[in-house]
Amino acid sequence: MSAPDFVVIGHLTRDAQSDGAHTLGGAVTFAAIAARNLGYRVGILTSAADDFPEPELLRDIEIVRVPSHTTTTFRNEYVDQKRHQHVHDVAQSLTAQDVPGEWRHAKIVLLGPVANEVEADVVCAFSDETLVAISPQGWMRQWDETGRVKPRAWTEAPDILPHANVLILSEEDLGKYKERLSSYVALAPMVALTQGQHGCTIYRQHERPLHVPAFPANAIDPTGAGDSFAAGFLIRLYETNDPLQAARFGNATASLAIESIGAATMPTRAQVEARLTLAHP
Repeated sequence: MSAPDFVVIGHLTRDAQSDGAHTLGGAVTFAAIAARNLGYRVGILTSAADDFPEPELLRDIEIVRVPSHTTTTFRNEYVDQKRHQHVHDVAQSLTAQDVPGEWRHAKIVLLGPVANEVEADVVCAFSDETLVAISPQGWMRQWDETGRVKPRAWTEAPDILPHANVLILSEEDLGKYKERLSSYVALAPMVALTQGQHGCTIYRQHERPLHVPAFPANAIDPTGAGDSFAAGFLIRLYETNDPLQAARFGNATASLAIESIGAATMPTRAQVEARLTLAHP
């Protein structure tokens, strides 16, 4: 298999369901499948236990797995329509040394931690020509002795963002730390803030924010919307170097992703381009 064009780094996860079943999760899962469906050769750098299967969902995606005794596992509980998330196991951390040599010249790299598993040195492991993006959700959470996940301040941002090209995060990721957005904008060359049904806003240093509306969608399942946006946004940004085109492409990708359930139904490039043609937000 040829070296991937689009590399995603973070833990594949086991997500425990209320009926005892487990589903495949993690930001890397949704972003990798979206990028593959958009026509790119994709590689995943992850860590999981030996008994963690490589599902059919990830066919045609090259997976480099750092050995671990455990697989990162999440459980979600819903109380009064609010999600309470618990983490039960966390696989091995991922470092710059784990990145295969032939992957260091990929076109696009997305760091997508879910449980603080990606070490800061990974952001510097790639060539100057690589478009390096950060999806920081896993650096913005902590958990107590029971495993209950809570937000935390991303204190490592000053060590990471100056070495990346793009930061992609959601209003939900910011949580109670919304005032920190301005500091992220000062650190990163570009910030894409996703805003659900309101689309996204692109921030660049010393420029006015650019708001790009969402495409109309028949929303069924929002899971993975941000990750599919990230894949679409980065691919089009790499191709055009135009943040507006990238934002519209990312919004179109996400609008299609939420119209069905699960990662298996991530849209193809033809579907995204058709939506771009039919609607002009």
